[in-house]
Amino acid sequence: MLKNLLTLCSAKLPYKNVHPFHTTSASQRLSSDLLDSVKRLVGPDRLSLANAVCESHGRDEGIDYGSGHPPDAVVFANSTEEVSELAKLCTQHRVPIVPYGTGTSLEGHVAALHGGLCVDLSGMKDVLEVNAEDADCRVQAGVTRKQLNTHLRDTGLFFPVDPGADASLGGMAATRASGTNAVRYGTMRENVLGLTAVLADGRVVRTGTRARKSSAGYDLTHLLVGSEGTLGIITEVSLRLYGQPEAVSSAVCTFDSMQASGLVRRRTNRSAAAECARD
Repeated sequence: MLKNLLTLCSAKLPYKNVHPFHTTSASQRLSSDLLDSVKRLVGPDRLSLANAVCESHGRDEGIDYGSGHPPDAVVFANSTEEVSELAKLCTQHRVPIVPYGTGTSLEGHVAALHGGLCVDLSGMKDVLEVNAEDADCRVQAGVTRKQLNTHLRDTGLFFPVDPGADASLGGMAATRASGTNAVRYGTMRENVLGLTAVLADGRVVRTGTRARKSSAGYDLTHLLVGSEGTLGIITEVSLRLYGQPEAVSSAVCTFDSMQASGLVRRRTNRSAAAECARD
């Protein structure tokens, strides 16, 4: 399984002789057969070749405006099955495929250096399952952090990973997001129980279980977490939930040195949700 996954990853970029900067139109780079197949799959309303749409999908918060690398077309997917079919089409036509969430990341991995097809997952916004007794849930990749916590409000549970933006949970898993609650609750790596992902050839893999302890087979879940879309397109995420705290308080302290801040941190309760930052 792991060998097949890594082989597919190396075959994901079948464009050795393609210059990274575009000089031809999208209609020349994407064949009419591919575009027609995509339209039949998702409908013409969910496929865009508009320059403004492509430009906005070629950069994230880490790429300056005007410095992005736009895809040739953007398709808005609504299900794992659609993403799978799109991956098969791109593999068949040897076209790069780039997943996109909300564009709030800083890594620059959404840049389509070789053009191709961008798959926007922001329409996949269903909370598929909440198991309040077991404190876990399963969501589509386009569900945002705030949307999930609003959905969970009446259960007494919440999802604590907060990267500072209302990012999509699929994108947070793909970038292994963290935030100001990481000391207390961990990063996405510690809070993802399982994933559904589409590989480069369109195959769908489901990793992990709801069980807190499992040592069966390769740990593909944590291989995919933080892979930034290079190993597969994450379409569903199973997450660990926590009880809402009765009260939340915060304070800001300044220190003359990192050594002083470290000393204070060691003397505080190790379970406290504290973060130290350096200017």
